[in-house]
Amino acid sequence: MARLTVGIVFGGSSEEHAVSVKSAQEVARNLDTEKYQPFFVGITKDGAWRLCDGPGPDWENGDCRPVVLSPDRSVHGLLVLEQGRYRTVRLDVVLPVLHGTLGEDGATQGLLELSGIPYVGCDVQSSALCMDKSLAYVVARSAGIATPDFWTVTGDETIDPGSLEYPVFVKPARSGSSLGVSKVSRPEDLATAVESARRYDTKVLIEAAVVGSEIGCAILGNDPDLIAGEVDRIALSHGFFRIHQEEEPESGSENSTPVVPADIPAKQRSLVQETAKAVYRALGCRGLSRVDMFLKEDGDVVLNEVNTLPGMTSYSRYPRMMAAAGLPLSEVIDRTLSLALTGKLR
Repeated sequence: MARLTVGIVFGGSSEEHAVSVKSAQEVARNLDTEKYQPFFVGITKDGAWRLCDGPGPDWENGDCRPVVLSPDRSVHGLLVLEQGRYRTVRLDVVLPVLHGTLGEDGATQGLLELSGIPYVGCDVQSSALCMDKSLAYVVARSAGIATPDFWTVTGDETIDPGSLEYPVFVKPARSGSSLGVSKVSRPEDLATAVESARRYDTKVLIEAAVVGSEIGCAILGNDPDLIAGEVDRIALSHGFFRIHQEEEPESGSENSTPVVPADIPAKQRSLVQETAKAVYRALGCRGLSRVDMFLKEDGDVVLNEVNTLPGMTSYSRYPRMMAAAGLPLSEVIDRTLSLALTGKLR
């Protein structure tokens, strides 16, 4: 039986380029090559697409050829430039291993829709919705899911620092990492925090701090058939949880440790998993997503954010939560590819 051809797209021009490369390395290690024939497409920080041998740490300096994903549905795959001529590579399915802007916000998904190639993960609408935290909050609230109180600041708008109760978190509204995020405890620090967030997005989100534990839940599948991974809890030694900012994240964060399974009562664990599924459904997610939440002392669960293409590195939360639930990364990859091709969870 012929192997299915899989385009694995990684890198990208967002601030999460390096994390994407590491995620792709882990995907490459865990892909069943007896079943799938991978074609690795790396996107440089400048946005150039290259067909390469694999997502190694020095992949751009290897044997790379210019490549584009054809929006022509009759091609159904890649156009590779070799010796002044283009050849075509047909793809059965694409696995985007991209994080952040232009990878997780619906842009890449739109290109894949034009191409007619099935792809892993959320569609254009849900990708864009989940990437914009303020819009995700509006939709989640309409579905009866608790969110933090929040305000948005766009363009040259300003907000009266005296109108808020502190502390608040100020963050780019459409970003997949903690870059540009500040905790503000005094009114006089608000303007500086807003400007810091504007370095990453013109739309800034200000949200009331939620007192509680930071927890997450990995979800796999298409509604109504959803699998929830084990819940994790972020144990903090100080400060607030930041991702993708450590020099060597493989060796651990300087202020946080993920506890998997979370050390919370079984009743709360079930509530977190059911809330994560409700968020997933309300926002129209498919394939996979990681739902981050807060667990308050009174047992209430509050939405934080949704990551539609969560990290797949050796230290990432999503594969750890799924592994704790009995699904190793190789099986997660296989199931997401099957979902992209058939819409059904095996």
